[in-house]
Amino acid sequence: MYIAASRTSDLAAGTDRKPALKRVSANVVALGAVSLVTDVSSEMVTAVLPLYLVLGLGLNPLQFGLLDGLYAGATAVVRVLGGHLADRWRRLKAVAGFGYGLSAVCKLGLVAAGSSVAAIGVVLAADRTGKGLRTGPRDALISLSSEPDTLGRSFGVHRAMDTVGAFLGPLVAMAVLAVSLGSYTSVFFTSFCIAAIAVLLLALFVHDRPGAVDRAAVSLRAAFGLLRQQDFRRVALWAALLGLVTVGDSFVYLVLQRRWEIAATWFPLLPLGTAGVYLVLAVPLGKLADRVGRWPVFLGGHAALCLALVLLCGPQAGLWLGIVALGLHGVFYAATDGVLMAAAGPLIPRDLRATGMAVVQTGQAVARMLSSVLFGLAWTLWDLRPAVLVAAACLAAVALAAALVKPVRP
Repeated sequence: MYIAASRTSDLAAGTDRKPALKRVSANVVALGAVSLVTDVSSEMVTAVLPLYLVLGLGLNPLQFGLLDGLYAGATAVVRVLGGHLADRWRRLKAVAGFGYGLSAVCKLGLVAAGSSVAAIGVVLAADRTGKGLRTGPRDALISLSSEPDTLGRSFGVHRAMDTVGAFLGPLVAMAVLAVSLGSYTSVFFTSFCIAAIAVLLLALFVHDRPGAVDRAAVSLRAAFGLLRQQDFRRVALWAALLGLVTVGDSFVYLVLQRRWEIAATWFPLLPLGTAGVYLVLAVPLGKLADRVGRWPVFLGGHAALCLALVLLCGPQAGLWLGIVALGLHGVFYAATDGVLMAAAGPLIPRDLRATGMAVVQTGQAVARMLSSVLFGLAWTLWDLRPAVLVAAACLAAVALAAALVKPVRP
């Protein structure tokens, strides 16, 4: 797959390089295909899980916040481990493959868990462990398969393909629910079958980037030693702080469902609004980040989320406001997910690329875990609207501070 950079773009960027085709490597496209199929599987579960837990099993907002926090934060402990093992063994594909395989098996675990909240919590933790193991090696493969000046574009292409899966997942979930007459077990089993296909695609079409490794330089001590470097430390710190004030996706959709009284049948379609905008904007915003700077685009995404939260709990509740809020939620992901990794990648030595990226992701995952718990507690104590408005105010304050500090140099 190739993405052409036009002559006009080269001139606008003020560069003296000759007009040429800017390639997104076949490895990036293959990884995108794996993520696409995996996201169909995972988003099938994500689309129905909030209703299954809140309406089906009767969890209150605090209980759901704890479980959602576990779902978001279970990756934190193993992200660095997965990145370290991949770097040290120089087996990025193998470690990523193990993570994909573990997450696939966990879909069957949801079938076995039944209505036990404790068992569901354990399975979700294992599923996110698989995600934690694969994320660092996968992003390192994208980074190492790309030219430095096209990192934003490469991550944008990968995230766009990933988002196609996120778009299709809820639709597949709804179709399975319709055919199975509302059977969540059927959704979970179908999700497993699709996840197994993704593992097969990884094995057949993704190529490793072994290279020569100085094993003495690849250690957890060396990875965390990256935090002594000012630029890397500031990126990791601000990513974590912003994660702490970011409201989780499930809560955003639950707010929409409650504010607009959306029927449970249509609830799985809400993520499609986010995914559709993400799909359209992932590549353009990745290219924009390469051109104008990755940190401004990253912060712009958080500004979009802040505005979405304000719209969700504003004085008006028109349908068009909900649609705009979903669109802004998609802008948030398109401007932040891959862009953060594109910003952090050049600050990390090649031998520590997977581990270093995992360090940034770990801080963000821990912060988002705490955010889910705190938001669930705020919703329980203060009710919905005050909790959302406080979250929006905190997000605006941290994003403004991050804009003033400018941790990533042009």
